[in-house]
Amino acid sequence: MGIVLFPGDDDTSSPDVFWSYTGFGVFRRWLAQAEWFALDEMHGFGGQRPWNDVSTTLAPLLSHPDDVGPDLSPTQCATILPRLREIDDRPHEGGTDPFLQRHIDDARPLLVVLQFCIERDVGLLFG
Repeated sequence: MGIVLFPGDDDTSSPDVFWSYTGFGVFRRWLAQAEWFALDEMHGFGGQRPWNDVSTTLAPLLSHPDDVGPDLSPTQCATILPRLREIDDRPHEGGTDPFLQRHIDDARPLLVVLQFCIERDVGLLFG
């Protein structure tokens, strides 16, 4: 079992990205850490901190339930994409760390899917 993020264009040949539920959670925790907060502190992830208490363009991705809830709109994808690209592009200390490399490798196909959603003006679905 796992989670797939994919464009809502009804085309099975469109790009998608897949994680195990655990892997997706670890990836989102890494992104939250890159934004200087702990995902476990946040409402919906075991904590009480409200999402409006953090300032990040990644919030729609980070706060979204794993495989239910509304699609992310093309506008939300366009908001998320530049920050995700910045995190992916910046030099990472411990660049030989296999866990860090895994997160970077996970970000790249998500960048492709987000760009696709923006270009085709379709939502990003979680399934």
